Amino acid sequence: MDSILGLLKLRIKRGINLAIRDARTSDPYVVVHFGDQKLKTRVIKNNCDPEWNEELTLSVGNVETPIQLTVYDKDTFSVDDKMGDAEVDIKPYIQSVKMGLNKLPNGCSVKRILPNRNNCLAEESNCIWHNGNIIQEMILRLKNVECGEVVVEIEWVDIPGCKGLSEVEF
Repeated sequence: MDSILGLLKLRIKRGINLAIRDARTSDPYVVVHFGDQKLKTRVIKNNCDPEWNEELTLSVGNVETPIQLTVYDKDTFSVDDKMGDAEVDIKPYIQSVKMGLNKLPNGCSVKRILPNRNNCLAEESNCIWHNGNIIQEMILRLKNVECGEVVVEIEWVDIPGCKGLSEVEF
């Protein structure tokens, strides 16, 4: 428990214009790696614009570690095809959470993160105050593939008895 700072809810919302890996479509799913954790979504059959709307919970021990997402096409008789990958740098989000803000109006933007060569953002992303927490929704442009984006959202969860973010330095 000493090494865990808290939890991060990662919502894998949907894919946009994912690559075709079968005859006319794909059967996509997402694999998430974060440190030594590995989680995955369910497979959505025959859909290059899948709606997963799945929430995965990651325990955070190091805010320097990026979240790695890889999209695959499920194949029955062969190895699943890779459909691109992206990574999420959680540091800008963690900086927003560390501000210790409270009682803001819902929808209030706390921080804006612009796309650049060092992140996978397809467009600007905002850390937003929502029901007492800060959430960040982002559209990630997949790398190592001809097309495709994945929409994800992250939200911090404090765990009673854990260190929390108070000792995290940037």
